[in-house]
Amino acid sequence: MPNKILLVDGMALLFRHFYATSLHKQFMYNSQGVPTNGIQGFVRHIFSAIHEIRPTHVAVCWDMGQSTFRNDLFDGYKQNRSAPPEELIPQFDYVKEISEQFGFVNIGVKNYEADDVIGTLAQQYSTDNDVYIITGDKDLLQCINDNVEVWLIKKGFNIYNRYTLHRFNEEYALEPQQLIDIKAFMGDTADGYAGVKGIGEKTAIKLIQQYQSVENVVENIDALSAGQRNKINDNLDELYLSKRLAEIHTQVPIDSEALFEKMSFATTLNHILSICNEHELHVSGKYISSHF
Repeated sequence: MPNKILLVDGMALLFRHFYATSLHKQFMYNSQGVPTNGIQGFVRHIFSAIHEIRPTHVAVCWDMGQSTFRNDLFDGYKQNRSAPPEELIPQFDYVKEISEQFGFVNIGVKNYEADDVIGTLAQQYSTDNDVYIITGDKDLLQCINDNVEVWLIKKGFNIYNRYTLHRFNEEYALEPQQLIDIKAFMGDTADGYAGVKGIGEKTAIKLIQQYQSVENVVENIDALSAGQRNKINDNLDELYLSKRLAEIHTQVPIDSEALFEKMSFATTLNHILSICNEHELHVSGKYISSHF
């Protein structure tokens, strides 16, 4: 039986549950006055996933809160994002502390995003194991293969948009890595890069379905409509830059063998509940004890 590897996009869970539970500025605080609403959602979500997947190994991957190699490529990368709310800031370090106590391996690598870490581990571990990625970021769909599934968070703690290789092929009529080429044309407003102005997702998909890659589209540019030719020629530098920014780096320097040993996961309900109690995560503890 292959191992089951669970790779969690930590920031995706923390942010999602922070905003889902703070719409009306009503935050959960512990007795020290530290907000815990994002953490409470993180804990409930990750244990719901563990209950469903039954992983043998778990890692929670984090952004390091610093600039990455993509900022060296393009200084406007992710520079349009607002600062996190002050109630969320103390939860960044606190959630990692609690995560470690639960027995999860926390990993982040300077100069890289969590997506790059997830992509690297997924590629290396999927040779002999089944890998499950939990995230809110569709960019990670490019990491799907026969042994890698991506579960996109939808709502609640256990509702996902699940992508296997078969589903991705059926939906896009492309291979997962060609998502990079699609994003090269589309750009990503959330990340601050434009791609080719005037070309959206539908057109980008059609172009890649027909020509397979950005490079082949450009090579066959004379076969395109005048409007498409002009848009691409006017934004050629942005197109190539966007492709580099969109690609998840899967060669992050990580000792994956040593990490794999640390990721081995086993726990008991009593241990989980004792940590919830220690950190006054009473909502999480109640949820876990009643569901599992």
